[in-house]
Amino acid sequence: MHKILTITLNPSVDKSTSVASLQPDKKLRCAAPILEPGGGGINVARVLHRFGDNVLPVFFAGGPCGDQFIGLLKAEGLPVSPVGIAGATRENLHLTEEASGRQYRLVMPGPEISADERQAILRVIASQAKGAGFMVLSGSNPEGIPAAFLEQLAKIARQEKTLLVADISGEGLKQILKAGVYLIKPNLGELARLTGKEELSEAEAIAASREIIAAGGSEIVVVSMGAAGAIMVSAQQVEKIQAPVVKKLSTVGAGDSMVAGIVHALSRGSDHPDAVRFGIACGTAATMRAGTGLCRKTDAEHLYQLLRSEEK
Repeated sequence: MHKILTITLNPSVDKSTSVASLQPDKKLRCAAPILEPGGGGINVARVLHRFGDNVLPVFFAGGPCGDQFIGLLKAEGLPVSPVGIAGATRENLHLTEEASGRQYRLVMPGPEISADERQAILRVIASQAKGAGFMVLSGSNPEGIPAAFLEQLAKIARQEKTLLVADISGEGLKQILKAGVYLIKPNLGELARLTGKEELSEAEAIAASREIIAAGGSEIVVVSMGAAGAIMVSAQQVEKIQAPVVKKLSTVGAGDSMVAGIVHALSRGSDHPDAVRFGIACGTAATMRAGTGLCRKTDAEHLYQLLRSEEK
C-alpha cells in the first residue's frame, strides 16, 4: 500500500458548540465544546486513516494551541509530521443556534510563515514524498506563502513521481495550475472565479475544465456541485455523477471527505469515474452527520453501493 501525504499549511483546532439562540448584548451560555483537529489536509488524513490507508499528515504547528492540535491527532491514532513555527496554530469556532438550526463558522486568520519555516516544511515533504503514491494539498494558505512555494511543492511531486491532488482555491489554485498537478476539485463558483466569470453553466464548466487540462494545469478536473453531484473531466472522458439523496444535517467536512474518498479509491486502483463516485458517497455521508463530523466508512460504503447499483 503506497503512502499518502497530506499537506496542511493553515491547520486549526476546531471548537464546536451550540447556544439556545443568538442574542446581541447578552452573555450566552454555550454547550460544552467538542475539540477536533481541523484544516483541509488534516480532515482528508483523518478520513483516510479511518479507511485504513497509510497516511501521514504534514503540517505547521506552533504555540500551546499547536501542542493541543498534535495531541488531538495522536489521540485518533494518526502518525504526525509537524513542522514547528514561531507563530501560534489558530482556533476556529463552529456555532449552532439550537432554535433555528443555523450554523455559524467563525474562521480565524493563521500565523505568518517565515522563509525559514517554508523551507523547513519543503524539506520534510521532499523526504516523506519518497515512495508516496499521492500527495494532497488542501485548505487555505496562511500569510507568507508565495507562489514560488507552491511551484516548489509541485516540483517535488514531479521529481518523486507522486501524484499531486490540490483542493485549494483563489490565487493559490491559479499558481499551482501553472506548475501542473494530477487532480483538482473546484466547485462551480471556484471554477468560475478561476476563469474570471461570476458563474458557469455545466457546459461552460466542462469547457473550462478541458482548457485547464489542455494547458497542462491538471490531468483530471472534478467539478463539485454539492447535492447535484460532480462532473469528472479528463482528456479522454466527461462523466456527470449524481449524488444520492439523504437527509442533510451539516455540510461541514463534506468537501474534505469527498477528496479523501477520491484519493482512497484511486490508491486502490479504481478508475477515475468510479473514484469520483466513491468520493461523492463520502462527501454525502459527511452531510448525514451533525456538527463537524467527517464521513463514516460504513455510511460511505452503503451510499457507494447505491450509486453503483443505479449506474447498472
